[in-house]
Amino acid sequence: MKKRISMLLVLVMALSLAACGTAGNTGTTEAHDHDHTHAADAVTTVPAAAKPETITIQALNANKEMADIEVPYDPQRIAILDMPALDIVDALGLGDRIVGSAKVTIEYLTQYNPDDSNGAILNLGSVKTADLEQVAICEPDIIFIGGRLSSMYAELEAIAPVVYLAVDYEKGVVESTRYNARTIASIFGKEAEVDAMFDGFQPRIDALNSVLAGHDILLAMYNNNAMSIMDTQSQLNILAAELGGSNLGETVGEVEKATHGEDASWETIVNLNPEYIFVLDRSTATGAADEGILGAREVIENDLIKELSCYKDGKIVYFIQHANVWYTSTGGVQALDTMLADLEGALLN
Repeated sequence: MKKRISMLLVLVMALSLAACGTAGNTGTTEAHDHDHTHAADAVTTVPAAAKPETITIQALNANKEMADIEVPYDPQRIAILDMPALDIVDALGLGDRIVGSAKVTIEYLTQYNPDDSNGAILNLGSVKTADLEQVAICEPDIIFIGGRLSSMYAELEAIAPVVYLAVDYEKGVVESTRYNARTIASIFGKEAEVDAMFDGFQPRIDALNSVLAGHDILLAMYNNNAMSIMDTQSQLNILAAELGGSNLGETVGEVEKATHGEDASWETIVNLNPEYIFVLDRSTATGAADEGILGAREVIENDLIKELSCYKDGKIVYFIQHANVWYTSTGGVQALDTMLADLEGALLN
């Protein structure tokens, strides 16, 4: 993955050199709804002294509604309690500004683990529960959170401006990630870098779409010896929203619109007869597999499933190696790079 990110950074550096002498946003700026504005439209030449003190973005508020949020422009002290936001801040080269973070379990971001930072990064709790005292002690200029901390929005806002972004599955993982990354980038005047990254992603997305579009697929989650069917509004959303697969799970009763999906019998799955099955291994993602738990393949590839064409054709795809990226970091630009690589390995080789 580092090689792929390096390639993205080379592209970004080339774009930056071409735009030498430009600076970030010049005043109150709102992140646009995925219009994929190019660097020439997004970056304006401004003397350093003319940089604004604050910028207005559109993000979620305490009521989970999109609203105008005023935040400092180019903040120097960042507190992060959301893994996709940490992914984006790191990709933008702003990691040295992080003064506090939730515990990090994503391999490519573990350099920000508070316990391993020799006190440089304070431990702010988890992505589910913030340690408000520690958040205040690190004196952040800005705080990034995700949906799991939305109930603590007001308490965190009393410490510093809060940027609350989440994946909007109605828009799709790719477009939602683009929006969130561009919104974060606009706070630091780095929109052009995000545009360059997504210019690199688009041909890869198109290639995968050409393979999967129109095919019947089943999105599934494996967890401790059981498999559930997932709604399209889940971590595997990209397979239907951007890559065009037809999720058969939408046809099965009231599939729960939640991260863990809905239990389904093997007979139900056989009757659906999907052309592809995509399986997110939650047990591996969370590291919470109980002793004696079988591997996903051992459970799923039973005698009934072996009768399906998707098994015989090798079209059951497991997200195991990077399971925690799919499960925890959906919405990050580096996570998207990893997800595309996993799919390329499964569908294009």
